[in-house]
Amino acid sequence: MHFLDQAKIFLKSGAGGPGAVSFRREKYVEYGGPDGGNGGKGGDIVIEAVAGLNTLIDFRYSQHFKAKRGNHGQGRDQTGAGAPDLVIKVPVGTQILSEDKEDVLADFTEVGQRIVFLEGGMGGRGNASYKSSTNRAPRQHQPGEAGEEMWVWLRLKLLADVGLLGLPNAGKSTFINQITNTRAKVGDYAFTTLIPKLGVVRHKGREFVLADIPGLIEGAADGAGIGDRFLGHIERCRVLIHLIDISGTGDADPVEAMRVVEGELEAYGAGLSDKPRLVALNKLDLADEELAAGFADELLAAGADEVFAISGATGEGIEPLLDAVLGYLPEKTSTETHGAEVEDSETEADWSPLD
Repeated sequence: MHFLDQAKIFLKSGAGGPGAVSFRREKYVEYGGPDGGNGGKGGDIVIEAVAGLNTLIDFRYSQHFKAKRGNHGQGRDQTGAGAPDLVIKVPVGTQILSEDKEDVLADFTEVGQRIVFLEGGMGGRGNASYKSSTNRAPRQHQPGEAGEEMWVWLRLKLLADVGLLGLPNAGKSTFINQITNTRAKVGDYAFTTLIPKLGVVRHKGREFVLADIPGLIEGAADGAGIGDRFLGHIERCRVLIHLIDISGTGDADPVEAMRVVEGELEAYGAGLSDKPRLVALNKLDLADEELAAGFADELLAAGADEVFAISGATGEGIEPLLDAVLGYLPEKTSTETHGAEVEDSETEADWSPLD
């Protein structure tokens, strides 16, 4: 399934149906009179967060959503039928932004969350409603209110408990493959991860969702590399794991690697630099423990809170790291709240936003 985390769409609720102008014509009834019914209400635009979705790709092909108009009123005081609501299904974590992206209009953080985003127009009055003692045969009616319309942006911020970040080639994909059922691409070149990946971690009877985002490089906040676009997907995380390569194959020493990533988090804002971060010295299988201990001391002196030496390839040292992660999480985490569908984030699914 292709990943898309932003989409611009047009929404329009249905207009109300017009009221009717009608008069009774019945045999043996001496006096007739107006009997035109009111028009029906136009359809609302309803947006609902559902489980099992983790991309906005379908909104690339369906960009205009218009609810139906209410039916017109009829004679014999028959009110027109109201139009059905148009329900648009979005992934949990979706935000609705104004066209200029300045205002957050709605934020869907729970499965089943549902809002009436645009209300349909009210139906117009038929001529029967205008009858009075001084206006016995009214011919006026209302056409029905127009629906509401607007362009909006959908922005997806994946819901995960733990965020995984680091420089390119820090071993993030290998790490997430080791502790989850995810099958992230691994390669001996930079930016093997081009889109965020989600995986469910099961550790000591607990479960939590881990998000892996593409690697950061210095200047990502200004658009270097893949940029900082995907940092939005870890804004909701409770704790971050910063992987640092200590094998000697990286371009930066561990202290410099920590400085670069923390600088990009600070430049991005949104409170990322204030989140608790666990530093993991990765690729221990390619370096000796004495070297790892020396790097750990340097990182602690540079301001790191906790440092762990691990090997994403062999699994060495990962258990203490996961133990520390659990200390930052509530008893009920995202897998219980939003469902474990994230475990199959790569699976193809036939779905439409109007299903």
